[in-house]
This record gives sequence, structure tokens and C-alpha cells, in this order.
Amino acid sequence: MFGINGGEALVLLLVIAIVVGPERLPQYTEQLANGARTAKRLLTETKERMSDQAPDVDWAAIDPRRYDPRRIVRDALLEDDDADARESVGAGRASQGAGAGDALGGLAPGAPAPYDDEAT
Repeated sequence: MFGINGGEALVLLLVIAIVVGPERLPQYTEQLANGARTAKRLLTETKERMSDQAPDVDWAAIDPRRYDPRRIVRDALLEDDDADARESVGAGRASQGAGAGDALGGLAPGAPAPYDDEAT
């Protein structure tokens, strides 16, 4: 897991036992065991909570082995985007020059400028 074989792990455990000492070793092992139990309990609770919230996940549909970029591009090209394009005609025009405001309708003198809350 960490690139440590059995012999190296044994040496590390021996060094830890010597550094910690025999009087504090039981306390540290108890803390380690409690931490492992807590982590396992949290993991189990999280799995249960996730399965309650999303029980109908179709894992086969999101399997990366079924990913076909050609099909995705084909489906994207065949979608009906004409309605969206017709609605946005003229939305991308920018006003330029001195008389550009008049061409787009302009504002009455003293009127507040329009505010787009969806603009970034």
C-alpha cells in the first residue's frame, strides 16, 4: 500500500514500540482502535444515508467502459437547437457608437438603466 513490505513494517512497529514506550503503548493502541471503529461507523452511516437518498442509481448507465464519444457527438448534433437559436437572435448584439442606443430603442432621459440579474 505504501511501498512497505512485511519486514519493513515489522521494523517500523518495533521502532514505534520503543519510542512510545511500554507504559503509553496500550493508550495509543486503544486510541487507534477507537479511531478505526469511529471511521468504520461513519463510513457505514454515510453509505446507508446515500443509499436512502439515491437508491435508484443505474450504475450500468454511467459505466465509463460504455463511454462512446462518437455516439455522444452524434446525439448532440441531432438535438433540436433551432428553437433556442431563434429565441436568442439579437441578444448578442452590442451597442457601438454614438447612435447605437437609439437603434436598440434607447432610454428616456433620466430613466434607470436596465439591470440583468443573470449577467455575470
